[in-house]
Amino acid sequence: MTKSSKSKFNERLKTAPEDTVKQNWVNKMSPDFAWGYLQLMRADRPIGTWLLLWPGLWSIMLSSHYYGETALIPNFKLMVLFTIGAFVMRGAGCIVNDLWDRKADAMVERTKGRPLPSGRISVFGAFVFLGILCIIGLIILLQLNLFTIYLGASSLILVVIYPLMKRITYWPQLILGFTFNWGALLGWAAVSGEIKLPAIVLYCAGIFWTLGYDTIYAHQDKEDDIKVGVKSTALRFGNNTHKWLIGFYLLCFILSLIAGYLANLNLFFFLAMSVAGGQLAYQLKLLKIDDRELCLKLFKSNHHFGILFFIALIIGHI
Repeated sequence: MTKSSKSKFNERLKTAPEDTVKQNWVNKMSPDFAWGYLQLMRADRPIGTWLLLWPGLWSIMLSSHYYGETALIPNFKLMVLFTIGAFVMRGAGCIVNDLWDRKADAMVERTKGRPLPSGRISVFGAFVFLGILCIIGLIILLQLNLFTIYLGASSLILVVIYPLMKRITYWPQLILGFTFNWGALLGWAAVSGEIKLPAIVLYCAGIFWTLGYDTIYAHQDKEDDIKVGVKSTALRFGNNTHKWLIGFYLLCFILSLIAGYLANLNLFFFLAMSVAGGQLAYQLKLLKIDDRELCLKLFKSNHHFGILFFIALIIGHI
C-alpha cells in the first residue's frame, strides 16, 4: 500500500461504520465513487454471501449425485452462476434491509456509520443501486430452466418482508431461515427442473442451521434491539439460548444426514459429516451469550460448517 493509499484508507476508517471489516479490500482498494455502495451491499463482509451460497452448492452436489452425475465436482457452471448470484442477491437483500432500518440504525452505535443512516448514500441512490443488482440477478436467473426461474423469482417475497418481521415477531430468524436457504430448493431445481424430497429435507436442515447461527449473531445486538424496539430469538430465548441452540443444531445435523440418505450418498458421507457435526458442537461448547466478540466469531465460524458439509458431500458422491 502506497503512502497516499494508506492515508486514504485511514481517512475512510474514521467515517466507516463500526461493524465494517477494517482490513478489507473494499476499504483499501475501492474507488471513492463505489466505496459507499460496496459497503451498502456488505461487500466488506463476505460471511453473509457464504451463508447464502452454501445451501445452493450443497443442493447442486446432492441432486447431481441423485441423478447420476459422475464428475468429481458436477455442474461446475451452475456452481459459478450460484456463486455470482449469491453475492449479488445478498447485496440486494442488505440494501432492502438497510432501507427498512435506516432510522433505527441511526440510533445504534454499531450501525449509525452505515452509508444510509450516515447520509453518505441517499435513499434514491440506494434504490437505483438495488435496481442494478436485481437486473444482474435476473440475468443470472435467466440462464436456468423455466421452473427454477419461477422458483427464484418467488423468493423475492421473502427478501422484501424479512426486515419487517423483526418489528412484529420474536422469530425473524425463522423468516431469515426460509430466505437464506432457498438455494437448497433452487440448486435441486436448476439441476433437474423439479423438486424431490431430499431437497425439501435439506431446506429444512438449513432453516434450523440459520435459526442457530443467527440467534448467536442477534445476541450481539440485544441491548440495542430493546432500545429501538425490534425483536429477535436472542431476546425470546434469553438465558435458555443454549437449550434452543442444541435443538436447532441437532435437527440441522439429523436432517442433513437424512437428505444424504435419501439421495443415496455412500457410507463415507455419514462418516465425514461427523466432523461437520463436531463444528456445531464446538460452537455450543464455547458460546457465551454476553460476549459480543465471541458471538461474532462463532457466527462467522458457520462458514467452516458449510465447507465441511460440502466436503462430506463430495466424499459421499465419489
